[in-house]
Amino acid sequence: MTTMAMRSWDGLLAVLRWTSMAVLVFMMVSICYDATMRYVFAAPTSWSLEINSFLLVYLAVIGAAEAQRHDAHIRITFFKDKLPTRIRAFIDLTTGLLGTLFCIILVWRGGIMTMQAFEYSERVSSSLGTPMVYPYALLPIGFAALGVQFLIDAARAAKRFRHNHHKEPTSHG
Repeated sequence: MTTMAMRSWDGLLAVLRWTSMAVLVFMMVSICYDATMRYVFAAPTSWSLEINSFLLVYLAVIGAAEAQRHDAHIRITFFKDKLPTRIRAFIDLTTGLLGTLFCIILVWRGGIMTMQAFEYSERVSSSLGTPMVYPYALLPIGFAALGVQFLIDAARAAKRFRHNHHKEPTSHG
């Protein structure tokens, strides 16, 4: 069961990774198109800035779970690396649990924002008039994925913490 769940999770993250790559390619093409239209033909697009602003949020929020999965977030580990294995595992467990709590709060608040945008039919005040429910929905989706990854990391750290309890002697003096 756990292996099946992890395969499913890996599959979901792969889908998010591939959609992020497609979004990045679309952004590159559309920004180049807009710049060409603006500076060569003096006819800028009316949609490029708005769409690409929302897609930038997509990349940041959706990509966070994948970055967490690959331990790719920026951090300074100089002091942590010098600590005993069990203490490092405890720090990772605490970080995973606090990260999960943070994500739960953002999913909750982002969900409220999304529901209100849907309920009141909020739109961007531009020529496109994009419904705000779509960009707002990225927050609970992205932070739910990040929260699940933090929880997975916390479970792995808890396992390391328990496993190393019996291996490392404690110094009392």
